[in-house]
Amino acid sequence: VGTYQNRADRKWPVEFYADSAVIAYRSAKAEPVSATVTATGGTFTQSALSDGDCWNATLLPAAAVNEKAWIQFDFGKPHTIYGATLATAGPGRHYAHDPNPAQSIEASDDGIHFHSVATIPTATDRAGVFTVAFPAATARYFRLTVLNTPAPPRDPSPAVRAPIPFPGTLVAELVLHPEPVINRFQDKAGFSAAMGIYELATPAVTGAIRKVDIVDLTSKLRPDGSLDWTPPEGHWVVLRFGYSMTGARNGTASPEATGLEVDNLSSRHVKAYFDNYLDQYKNTLGPLMGKRGLQYVITDSWEAGTLNWTDDLLAEFSRRRGYDLRSWMPVLAGRVVESAETSDRVLWDFRQTIGELTSENHYDQLTTLLHARGMGRYSESHEYRRAFVGDGMEPKRNADIPMGAMWVPAPGKSSSRNDPDIRESASVAHIYGQNLVAAESLTAATHAWCYSPETLKPTADRLLAMGLNRFVIHTSVHQPVNDKKPGLGLGPYGQWFTRHETWAELAKPWTTYLARSSYLLQQGRFVADILYYYGDDSNVVALFTQNPPRIPAGFSFDYVNSDALKTQFSVVNGRLRAQSGMSYRVLALDPNSQHMTLAVLRKLRDLVAAGAVVVGPKPIESPSEADNQAEFRTLADSLWGKGKGKIQEGRTLEQALAGVARDYDYSKPQADTELLFVHRKLAVGDIYWVNNRQARVETLDATFRVTGKAPEIWRPDTGVVEPASYRTANGRTTVPLRLEPNDAVFVVFRKPAGAPERKIKTPVETMLATVSGPWEVAFQPDRGAPEKITMDSLRSWHTDADTGVKYFSGTAAYTKTIEAPASWFKSGAKLWLDLGDVKNLAEVTVNGKP
Repeated sequence: VGTYQNRADRKWPVEFYADSAVIAYRSAKAEPVSATVTATGGTFTQSALSDGDCWNATLLPAAAVNEKAWIQFDFGKPHTIYGATLATAGPGRHYAHDPNPAQSIEASDDGIHFHSVATIPTATDRAGVFTVAFPAATARYFRLTVLNTPAPPRDPSPAVRAPIPFPGTLVAELVLHPEPVINRFQDKAGFSAAMGIYELATPAVTGAIRKVDIVDLTSKLRPDGSLDWTPPEGHWVVLRFGYSMTGARNGTASPEATGLEVDNLSSRHVKAYFDNYLDQYKNTLGPLMGKRGLQYVITDSWEAGTLNWTDDLLAEFSRRRGYDLRSWMPVLAGRVVESAETSDRVLWDFRQTIGELTSENHYDQLTTLLHARGMGRYSESHEYRRAFVGDGMEPKRNADIPMGAMWVPAPGKSSSRNDPDIRESASVAHIYGQNLVAAESLTAATHAWCYSPETLKPTADRLLAMGLNRFVIHTSVHQPVNDKKPGLGLGPYGQWFTRHETWAELAKPWTTYLARSSYLLQQGRFVADILYYYGDDSNVVALFTQNPPRIPAGFSFDYVNSDALKTQFSVVNGRLRAQSGMSYRVLALDPNSQHMTLAVLRKLRDLVAAGAVVVGPKPIESPSEADNQAEFRTLADSLWGKGKGKIQEGRTLEQALAGVARDYDYSKPQADTELLFVHRKLAVGDIYWVNNRQARVETLDATFRVTGKAPEIWRPDTGVVEPASYRTANGRTTVPLRLEPNDAVFVVFRKPAGAPERKIKTPVETMLATVSGPWEVAFQPDRGAPEKITMDSLRSWHTDADTGVKYFSGTAAYTKTIEAPASWFKSGAKLWLDLGDVKNLAEVTVNGKP
């Protein structure tokens, strides 16, 4: 019994509402361990921040910059310590830098000279209470030290709050363990959605609990909570396991729809929740659900936190993993059973069970319930992090439209943070045959109403390159009034895509561009040469947001997880072929897959035997206690080696693709020239989408793995289709392209080529006149600007001396009369008006015609 902190302003009582087990284990009797505890300055200081934003914590005041604050244990004589548990209460304040910097456990024999035995993590992906295990350290003195590192330079932006001085570390609990413990067991037991768990292996220990010394006492617990058990002779530890509410509440809901989160691991509870939710719509809409009305439900990014137990978890674990968790339950409390390796494997099985229950009972079941009502499901999941314990592709596999999330960087910035999430969704669509790939699109959290198509397009294009072909714009909040401009938003989030946006009336070309691009990228089937297997116990966004996989230039790829690899793929004519018809030349194994289940390893054996090309490192072990490790090692040894039918160790992806022509390539007029491509295969040809990533004109040659077809340029901004010059050689077609800044065009191959080469005459541009002199500028009324002004020359509003013009936000109409002599209008010529650098949109009419 204690308290659970869910948010800074809310505490939830923790009371076991059900017991799952009472377990005892025989332990070597140890002498009582006691220590004198002191801290920097001699004593602890009660927290000065006790305004509801911390637990029962005490403050370890910060030391001077580059010095250490410490909490010290003096045992009086040497003791052996195997690990430490630390609970820190996050103050929830905007400090100058990390509120838990450079924490370590140090040891000393004399209390003067200390050495580090473990580093305490400060990553945000860990549980709030966590344990670090380290090789047995024997000393009289042990310390937790906190090094006060210098604060980084402050962001001078007015939008960023000024930091307050770092006061120190709020310590709720600090324990040193005189017996073996499992490294980061809270994270491994699903109290957080931690990443990189394979790197957190528990050090090898002696003195682990023997499984034969574990006794299940659950049946001996009386109704009043007392234990009716006489232990055999010896020293016994009794553990009572129960489970409780986490206190997590659903977010971004109206007050009457706000409450505690449902148990998302339980099929029964999730069904009750969704049925109730959908029945409320049915009662309101009647027949207007399904084909004749409301057709889809979107499940947004998972923001419910983590959960690691449900009513029937023990039964589900036994059914899925093939052994009883009860006899291993001390590992859930951080005790090492049998060995460090075995304990870590049992916890892997525990997390795997949580992930499967989440995907099946929450996501898959929602699809079933919606289909019964004639509806479908869009689904996001992790977005740009690991949001729950489980994989990222599995929640989307049964979605009618798999979905990611796509944030826009602040104006003038660039970001590829969303690439893995969109490509993950696209990979699901390609493998399972859903075709449409959606995204919560163009979301922003800063600079409200400061975006325009010019600033949005680079992000939209980047995500099209990752496989997106349906934009679900975030957000278009209803604007019921006209006297509160720019209007309402969804708190700090949005794209502020509403009728009160200054460029709302000029948005049609922008939305048409998105629609045309999406439509063409929905045609045919995606072309990729590489299937990239990333392994288990993590997800795409956790693994690749900061470190994308190394894919050879000119080739595309899809991600694949264990579930899809095992259930969807066979080998046809040497290519990996999904049941959807999607196929790949090579299966690449990510280093994370070196911890691979026996079932996946057997699948690799079958694929290789059927002729598949597989490259990647030899697996180290199965992470599951349910697998036969001896069989695993034997099979891995037989698969990796030299010769036919082997996965050759050390062979790179580049070597596996040697002799295969790149699907696309391009010349580089400048060192930083960058083009992104998407290739879609049609029954009658090929579509390539090409995107210039630089804000400058690029003139270059693009080469495509197509022959026998004459290319056309399809321009999604205007809808214009025009023939292109080309030349063919060695089964490939090269097309000269002139791409405007941040331009994107489609190169379409659909008509037979009449010759191996074609040259389209390049238009000749001739300067006819410079439009100079004054312009009349009329501003929208009631926005603080004068009705009209005359500008001697075109200039930015913010340079004007009139404050009404200087701070004007809206649309202005520029008018100018020029004389156009007949000599300008030659037969077949096109007349261009270059307005220079326009912010942010312009709609041009000449003599009243657009």
